[in-house]
Amino acid sequence: MVVEKDFLNNLRHFFKLNLYEAKVWTALLSRGISTAGELAEISNVPRSRAYDVLESLEKKGFISLKTGKPIKYIAVQPKEVVERVKKFVHLEAATHAKKLDSSRGAEMVKGLDSLYKNGVQFVDVADLSTSVKGRGNLNMQIETMLKNAEKSVVLVTSAKGLARKSENFAPLLQELSKKGVDVKIAAPVTKESADAVKNLMSSAEIRHASRQESRFCVVDNKEVLFMLMNDAEIHPNYDAGVWVNSPFFAGAISNMFGVAWKEMEPADKALKKL
Repeated sequence: MVVEKDFLNNLRHFFKLNLYEAKVWTALLSRGISTAGELAEISNVPRSRAYDVLESLEKKGFISLKTGKPIKYIAVQPKEVVERVKKFVHLEAATHAKKLDSSRGAEMVKGLDSLYKNGVQFVDVADLSTSVKGRGNLNMQIETMLKNAEKSVVLVTSAKGLARKSENFAPLLQELSKKGVDVKIAAPVTKESADAVKNLMSSAEIRHASRQESRFCVVDNKEVLFMLMNDAEIHPNYDAGVWVNSPFFAGAISNMFGVAWKEMEPADKALKKL
């Protein structure tokens, strides 16, 4: 049986399988029930490996075993496999999270943090910058910056970006507000962003940036993350930004933002005009 390479690669990615597992599983799905020898032949997997692969797939819940002579293997319905994999992923993540939260994990983090702090002493300020690719990674970088905020946060974004910020960071921004961190957000107040504005107004001072096209985040006038693309014209996977840890640069950005901020309309007034 010949299965397209791209299809096999997708299976491996989504279900965390190796190549032999993906080949044997698709072979069994095409037959419904089969022996190890038959599956080895139609999947082009060495017979010596077929039994190990089938045992692994059985443990993962992809197939079931029918005892008898010869032993046969039965394909589990793909929908059921998906549910089993989801449960396994959640369980694995929860177990790993517990390990990280354990006393042993805490000690390990302390050791790593010590290494990091000692290493940073030898890093030139000019080297404290990096590119960030993909919207998921950009959001994680913003989250890290917000968690470290002590005095101030500036978020400048698009209408769509504000909706994303509301969905991803509303609880965190609420915590910052309670801690006394000054949070300012500038974004177009439109019908698309209206719900986000209402959701974030208790956590931040928001103003309507009618001609806003840039996107950046400044924390404590020390570090900046600025996005390089227009989020309306780029796929999330290809979004990109640059993070810079430079009080000089961050301060300059904050000063320019402060001038523009004074001319922006408060969000509550902009909402009334919608």
